[in-house]
Amino acid sequence: MNIDPPYNTGNDFIYKDSFKIDKEEYEEQIGLYDENYNMMFKNTDTNGRFHSDWCSMMYPRLKLAYNLLSEDGVIFISIDDNEVENLKKICNELFGESNFIANLIWKSKSGGANDSRFFAVDHEYIIVYAKNKSLFSLKKDKEATVTTLYNRKDEIGEYSLDRLDKQSIRYSKALDYPITGPDGKLYYPKHKDPRHPNATWRWSKEKVKSNYDELVFENGNVYTKNYKKEGAIARSLLMEDRFGRTRTGKTDCYSLFNRDYFSNPKPYKLIRFLEMIATDKDSIILDFFSGSGTTAHAVMQLNAEDGGNRKFIMVQLPEKTEESSEAFKAGYENICEIGKERIRRAGEKIKTEIEEYNKNLKIDEEPKKVPDIGFRVLKVDSSNMKDVYYSANEYTQEKIADLVSNIKEDRTDLDLLYGVMIDWNLPLSLKHKIEKIQGVTIHMVDEGSLVACFENKVSETVIREIAKLKPLRAVFRDSSFVSSPDKINVTEIFKLNSPDTSIKVI
Repeated sequence: MNIDPPYNTGNDFIYKDSFKIDKEEYEEQIGLYDENYNMMFKNTDTNGRFHSDWCSMMYPRLKLAYNLLSEDGVIFISIDDNEVENLKKICNELFGESNFIANLIWKSKSGGANDSRFFAVDHEYIIVYAKNKSLFSLKKDKEATVTTLYNRKDEIGEYSLDRLDKQSIRYSKALDYPITGPDGKLYYPKHKDPRHPNATWRWSKEKVKSNYDELVFENGNVYTKNYKKEGAIARSLLMEDRFGRTRTGKTDCYSLFNRDYFSNPKPYKLIRFLEMIATDKDSIILDFFSGSGTTAHAVMQLNAEDGGNRKFIMVQLPEKTEESSEAFKAGYENICEIGKERIRRAGEKIKTEIEEYNKNLKIDEEPKKVPDIGFRVLKVDSSNMKDVYYSANEYTQEKIADLVSNIKEDRTDLDLLYGVMIDWNLPLSLKHKIEKIQGVTIHMVDEGSLVACFENKVSETVIREIAKLKPLRAVFRDSSFVSSPDKINVTEIFKLNSPDTSIKVI
């Protein structure tokens, strides 16, 4: 999980999770609303609840994040000095202090801010917490710069030499013993002052005996072989250019749109690095402050590089773009629209680059595989079913006629299909295709996990054809059947042709 929430710099819009507000409260508060009635307001430092409002906004979201994480999952949270201490307190309460992993420091600027009053601040933080530290593990940083010179080689591989003896503040007589070399000579740890022994071997007598083949005796010293390993332990200081800078993130977006639509997007190289060391090839990555869609871009890029099948879930409230902004003038009325287009363009760019690479392959080189760059856009909405607020004595003939169908009039087949998938706890990422049976539209999900038909007055012939597909689940509109006997007939048809099918009528 990776998030880049508002930093609470005094210029950020944060969300008050109150969906109701009366006239007096409205007059007391100056707020902006999105189309779902989420109030967004600019949290300036003149607000008496400056920190409290930010913490109140973050706490329930992080609590939900904790519940959503897998047991071996991890969350990376970008933040700056304004709220880093409060963020850690919230995470310590929700995740537990024992599950704190690290506070990474990312060099976000190539040069410091010239308008800083005291210090030119050119870094930000990435707070890292695990769901369960005992189950969590990080992969090696395969791209780390290795400064060790591996100038020797044997049948195992390349290696360098490390002295076996070391100067120790805590001298241990048990680790100060002679080692017999291949020539029969005795070797001892070398003390700076023999009168005050302070050197010991790094290995015990037992380990020297079991790993004797890894020892090298040269120039009167004993060395161990330090074999070259793939990658290195990730560092907490993310200083190198390979992690990108804030300006790199702007360049990423500009290269796709030829416009500056975001002021401070994260570089996808930074997020890609975090995903590389923390995820498996089939992991699911969630970002519930998705903004420009950097996380999705990074996931697709990493999949293209290592052949992974990682999936991303991006969540973003439809914040309005300012009418004076370049984005609004280009037709993007809210941030979600820009993010969707960024993911499309980034995916196409990755696809094109791989196709160009494969065209120029040598005979003995393996072609790269184009990753899955498709995605679905879903919007949280109210139930597909009509709300009924009438008591029995309030019904009129007109109201009863209106309830012939209990589905809201503005709902499409796709609204109904994905609503049913949620009811049946089916992943919303399953393959979906539309087919025709005798002119009737049929929705096929995951090669028969679910078959749905939402047309009115479906013939018995079509129902028999659907039953022959032997789906695990089948769903129809109530209005698909003219009468109750027709519904009973459907049940009997499926009993005969596909007895294991679960049937739902909405």
